[in-house]
Amino acid sequence: MYKQLIISGVINAFIAVALGAFAAHGLKQSLGAYELGIWQTAVDYQMAHALGLILIGLLANNLKINLNKPGWIMLAGIVLFSGSLYILSLSGIKALGMVTPLGGMCFLIAWLWLGVSVYRS
Repeated sequence: MYKQLIISGVINAFIAVALGAFAAHGLKQSLGAYELGIWQTAVDYQMAHALGLILIGLLANNLKINLNKPGWIMLAGIVLFSGSLYILSLSGIKALGMVTPLGGMCFLIAWLWLGVSVYRS
């Protein structure tokens, strides 16, 4: 299962780089500074947590412990947090801002669960 987490991290890192470049070159003309800032926040958090997924996969393999739950919770956080911000910046639908904190909570839970799991191993 650790390979799936690493691959998920690699795919998300790829997507973060691609979406960052897309904003810098393709969206610069159509989005305002506020929307581009929201987009950049989504890219930053996606990249940070993509690296987190890779870390979780490597730790699961090296320590021989099950870190599936924090890994999948972190992936859910990427989808909810970054995904809602990407859509918000493109659509302007402010209600999507209510989804973003759920993704943030997923990030917090995943990092805490990771720390506790490694400590207990």
